[in-house]
Amino acid sequence: MSFSGFIVQLLNGLASASSLFLVAAGLSLIFGVTRIVNFAHGSFFMVGIYVAYTLVDRLGGGMGFWPALVLAALAVGVLGALIEIVLLRRIYKAPELFQLLATFALVLVIKDAVLWLWGPDELLGPRAPGLAGSVSILGRQFPSYDLFLIVVGPVVLGLVWMLLTRTRFGTLVRAATQDREMVSALGVNQAWLFTAVFALGALLAGLGGALQLPREPATLEMDLNTIGAAFVVVVVGGMGSIPGAYVAALLIAEIKAICIWLGVVDVFGLSVSFSKLTLVVDFLVMAVVLVWRPWGLFGKPQAPSRYVGMQEEPLRRPSKTYLIAAGVFGLVLAAVPLITADSPYTTVLMIDLMIAALFATSLHFIMGPAGMHSFGHAAYFGLGAYGAALLVRASGMPMELALIVAPLVAAIGAFVFGWFAVRLSGVYLAMLTLAFSQITWAITYQWDSFTGGSNGLTGVWPSAWLSDKRAYYWLTLLLVGGGVLWLRRVLFSPFGYTLRAGRDSALRADAIGIDVKRMQWAAFVIAGIAAGLAGALFAFSKGSISPESLSVGKSVDGLVMVLLGGIQTLAGPVVGAVTFTWLHDTVARNTDYWRAMLGGIILLLVLLFPQGIAGFAKQLFDRKRHAEEAAELKEAKA
Repeated sequence: MSFSGFIVQLLNGLASASSLFLVAAGLSLIFGVTRIVNFAHGSFFMVGIYVAYTLVDRLGGGMGFWPALVLAALAVGVLGALIEIVLLRRIYKAPELFQLLATFALVLVIKDAVLWLWGPDELLGPRAPGLAGSVSILGRQFPSYDLFLIVVGPVVLGLVWMLLTRTRFGTLVRAATQDREMVSALGVNQAWLFTAVFALGALLAGLGGALQLPREPATLEMDLNTIGAAFVVVVVGGMGSIPGAYVAALLIAEIKAICIWLGVVDVFGLSVSFSKLTLVVDFLVMAVVLVWRPWGLFGKPQAPSRYVGMQEEPLRRPSKTYLIAAGVFGLVLAAVPLITADSPYTTVLMIDLMIAALFATSLHFIMGPAGMHSFGHAAYFGLGAYGAALLVRASGMPMELALIVAPLVAAIGAFVFGWFAVRLSGVYLAMLTLAFSQITWAITYQWDSFTGGSNGLTGVWPSAWLSDKRAYYWLTLLLVGGGVLWLRRVLFSPFGYTLRAGRDSALRADAIGIDVKRMQWAAFVIAGIAAGLAGALFAFSKGSISPESLSVGKSVDGLVMVLLGGIQTLAGPVVGAVTFTWLHDTVARNTDYWRAMLGGIILLLVLLFPQGIAGFAKQLFDRKRHAEEAAELKEAKA
């Protein structure tokens, strides 16, 4: 750990911060004006580096290198504009979370499009002409191109700042960030303003990707890796603050650089690997910042909202017809292993569908009635799964008892994380849950001696009397059905009514004596118990568990299930979980480009059913019921 090494690592951090800032600045602009949480922004970064690779190859690595980078950024900007016009413009009136679902589907489509065009191999571009060498700094060699990147960040920051403060376009963008409806009322063409902002944000992301061409190879994993880091930077800096995004990018990149410089350090006789912290240091920073300043470093605290949520029909208790239909459906499910005795895979798939339904229902519990958007719900699923596996392997606990204790392990995690999370709202709350989930994943991924590290844990099988998959299927059906019914019963209790009151108007709920935060905290724990049970059932059904059960992808899957089914209906998460899991399994087994096909199906469903599949079915049923009531009233008057 020399001083010269420290300085060089700091300079590396500055170079990395520039590319990260470009992506975060575009994301902040898009969210500030359109209010879209754009999951596809990392895909624009990935497309930028791939297009730059192709253009450099076509134009030559000499004088054509720099024009190729600019053209790549412009091409990504055009792609962003086309996506906004063709897709997003059609769903601006849909709930914001469904727009998130559409951008997630775009991630799947764009990833397979890149796979089809460029193949699965990593592509490393040539060195930048004129900057291919290095310079000596304190006796150490430092790449000249990285010095160029250090300068790029402040230059782009200055140009964006001038655009937003010295031009009419910038004035409109800042006005739209504050009040989109007023900008439209003043005669500004809101549609084209949104298109221009989306194109500019995509261009910045594409430029960030293109500039990385000489530094790292283009890979298909860049999209999700980049979007996670960009979200962190935007939230830490403060939503909508471009200078805040730059400062946050510098802060996170420099802390990572220092961790790499420290390496392995002995602290009181204990070896601590700071280099491993780079996997999660950005989420640690975000968690600390949001606990200290809930609106980010440069963001502004929001005044308590007087908005009363959109009116929804009160939850109705199930009718006799509904109960009979549910009973018949339950009997059919119970008979599935007998009906499909010649197809053992069907039983396995049905177990996966039921576990997914319980996981999605637990997430819906805090997203729908409680109004809290969680991007890290996989933490409780994973805690339940690992809790069950470790209890059986380490302590020799019977599987039956582990199924009871493991959800309590997840409840403890929800108890701790929820205490911090309920003090925030909106995107900040969602990102804090993501931070806690990633911290949990990092601990699990790196604690080899306890959790098995990246290899996970194997040999986690159910008891002998459940060795037959049909017996385990019936146990899963019993526990999942009981869990879903329990969550549903809670929603019809006084506690459930207070949750919805706090969601619809926190000020009014507080005025009548409801402790909204305490109710939301309790909801986190209840949802954590149900998710933990789903995780425990998953561990025993597969016989093993890995860190993937706590990853961002698992949390995103839960979000997709809830939104696909419909967040405003109680049946929505079950319908969405079954639809998504079945589609994922069916499409993945029948085509190499299953992501694109799955993403296309999700996009189609979003466009056709903006309220979700179950929500659309409910609308049809309500229209029919209202038409029948109107006809009966008309006959009575006649």
